[in-house]
Amino acid sequence: MEKNEFKSLFPTGGKNDAFAQYFIGQSYLKMLTTERLSIGNVTFEPGCRNNWHIHHKGGQILLCTDGRGYYQEWGKPVQKLHPGDVVNIPPEVKHWHGAAPDSWFTHLAVEVPAPGASNEWLEPVSEEEYAQLSVL
Repeated sequence: MEKNEFKSLFPTGGKNDAFAQYFIGQSYLKMLTTERLSIGNVTFEPGCRNNWHIHHKGGQILLCTDGRGYYQEWGKPVQKLHPGDVVNIPPEVKHWHGAAPDSWFTHLAVEVPAPGASNEWLEPVSEEEYAQLSVL
């Protein structure tokens, strides 16, 4: 399915070029608001996922709106994600999230505000790790 055929609840936005170095595959970003709270609509093409990363101090909340995806914390089993799922990511937890290999996936990324909050981007999710998930 092409981007113009994928219908998301919120506007898909443009290619996520600013963060492309932290993703395997193509993602799209539309910031919905940056006033008082940062909320971005992130869309992943099939197979796209972000690198392992850590939200220092504030954490993040994912509100899944479209398609099928995955979320995984370091050292824990992967979670399948569907529309309506909510993921509360505490600060200082190494994790990644992205689309299933055969589905587009969209979530709202809510950055939990905190003084000194930052993101630390780490290594990519390897092709081997990701390929194992497709059998789930």
